[in-house]
Amino acid sequence: MFRLLLKQRMSTKASPFKAKVTAVESLTQGKWIQTRKIKYNDPNGNSREWEMAVRTTRSDTTNIDAVSIVSILHHTDKPKEIVLVQQFRPPTERVVIELPAGLIDPNESVETTAVRELQEETGYHGEFRKQSPVIYSDPGLTNANMVLAYVDIDLQNPKNCDPKPKLEESEFITTFSLPLNNLRKSLDEIAQRENCTVDARLYHFAMGLELAKTQL
Repeated sequence: MFRLLLKQRMSTKASPFKAKVTAVESLTQGKWIQTRKIKYNDPNGNSREWEMAVRTTRSDTTNIDAVSIVSILHHTDKPKEIVLVQQFRPPTERVVIELPAGLIDPNESVETTAVRELQEETGYHGEFRKQSPVIYSDPGLTNANMVLAYVDIDLQNPKNCDPKPKLEESEFITTFSLPLNNLRKSLDEIAQRENCTVDARLYHFAMGLELAKTQL
């Protein structure tokens, strides 16, 4: 099974596994991310402080930072699969398995961002269907928010016969897909074999599928 998954992977760049962190330096305020100190009153009226990180790129149009994309491949000859990506994330010093995702550009909607980012990262052309409410992935650290967008991929569309990612110069992303059935087990297997890790949002998604099947 694992060898088959390797054959399904697509990339127009060098493998993200070749990246590595060479130094970590102190940073007062960054171009993309900055830090803030919050002063607030707790429920008892006591004054308290909290440290947080903020993105500098939040769109004024949507007041949302990013979109994470769920796209399902509906095959005629095999079970449904979910489209995933792998890329090196410097803060973790590891390659991370994730849902395709991206920041919302100025004057861009959630819908256009989801379709654009899916095409750029994976090569697939999709149609936006729906989105989640605004959610926060690490509310103890940052106010960065996002929505989960559902984008359909029509495998009968000739544009999806041989998808080619359109990556930026700084992006080294590998695209692959996994069956929705036993997704959590497949993610565990790949992470162990390749010494990579899984984004928490994707892992929670996989655990949700498993719990829905076994506990409901």
